[in-house]
Amino acid sequence: MSSKTSITILGATGSIGVSTLDVISRHLDQYTVFALTANTHVEKLLAQCLQFKPHYAVMVDEASAQQLSQLLQGTVAEETKVLQGAKALEEVASSEHVDYVMAAIVGAAGLLPSLAAAQSGKRVLLANKEALVMSGQLFMDAIRDNHAELLPIDSEHNAIFQSMPVGQNLRGVEKILLTGSGGPFRNREIDTLHAVTVAEAVAHPNWDMGKKISVDSATMMNKGLEVIEACWLFAVNEKQIQVVVHPQSTIHSMVSYVDGSVIAQLGNPDMRTPIAYSLAWPERMDAGVESLDFFDLARLDFEQPNFERFPCLRLAYEAHRAGGYASIALNASNEIAVAAFLQGEILFTQIPQMIEHCLADSPSGTPTHINEILQQDSHSREKALAWKLDQA
Repeated sequence: MSSKTSITILGATGSIGVSTLDVISRHLDQYTVFALTANTHVEKLLAQCLQFKPHYAVMVDEASAQQLSQLLQGTVAEETKVLQGAKALEEVASSEHVDYVMAAIVGAAGLLPSLAAAQSGKRVLLANKEALVMSGQLFMDAIRDNHAELLPIDSEHNAIFQSMPVGQNLRGVEKILLTGSGGPFRNREIDTLHAVTVAEAVAHPNWDMGKKISVDSATMMNKGLEVIEACWLFAVNEKQIQVVVHPQSTIHSMVSYVDGSVIAQLGNPDMRTPIAYSLAWPERMDAGVESLDFFDLARLDFEQPNFERFPCLRLAYEAHRAGGYASIALNASNEIAVAAFLQGEILFTQIPQMIEHCLADSPSGTPTHINEILQQDSHSREKALAWKLDQA
């Protein structure tokens, strides 16, 4: 029996998955890869399989799975078994041979495998904020009831976790200061935002992220989803979370205490830091990230977010106050809106318009069963698609 920690990486070909494998490659004496998963990126997953030789590789897309299986034949990773379909994601996330699960699938598609990991008592390294946005109470109950561990990977939530009291005791905590860069349009004239192009929206000034998350950062919906995620992770209400625009992305977030103290976590904008922290917790290990050089810091700026410029942030606060059904509607309609914008079907400024339309239709309260969550998600997507057709 191996003494190494066995890891499944959901979303291995995305930026978080790639960064996770980079950290693991520096500590192969401690970690072994059980499974790698992707949707359609065959060549990228093939290269990862050849390097890490996982027991399983999962491709959600059937044709991609067949292609990967053929390409692995006769290679050093030919013993890697290729699985296909969304159900296989849950299987490799809940296997008894897995210790940790990196949940890095973007969007609602990551909910069920992340929940399966929680229900199986794993250490869940959560980079999929949508899982908590959609199923906050259900997810946190699964973590508690199955003695699982939940470590946040988002740089902001990881920073909050590091700045919280030992044992995450909230006594003495006044509020959470959730930082965000403000994205590429922090200073752009508001009346020109309708003309934003896809290329402009995905060009984040500090972080290297996928297109969907980059657009979310440009609208600050990413920060809105993080507000909801933080409420569940740290058992606070949205009034205790203050978003702070911090363009340099050096301070990743802060916790303010009743005695006037503010504890912050600082570092270079590199996702390998929170990944390594969560893999090694409660210890620390080398992440391959350069230490912050304070003498190179010219300045640290802070601003209040402008809800007129970033209506998606306002909508996220409103959704969480309204309850879980509204949060599901928020996330689902945002995914449809961002995809439509990336395809050139709607304007940048129509993203919050679609979301607000769908929120107006969501019921009050919070669902308690996974089927209710999935039904609301499906209904909100249909509502968003119908709105898009009406605008055409």
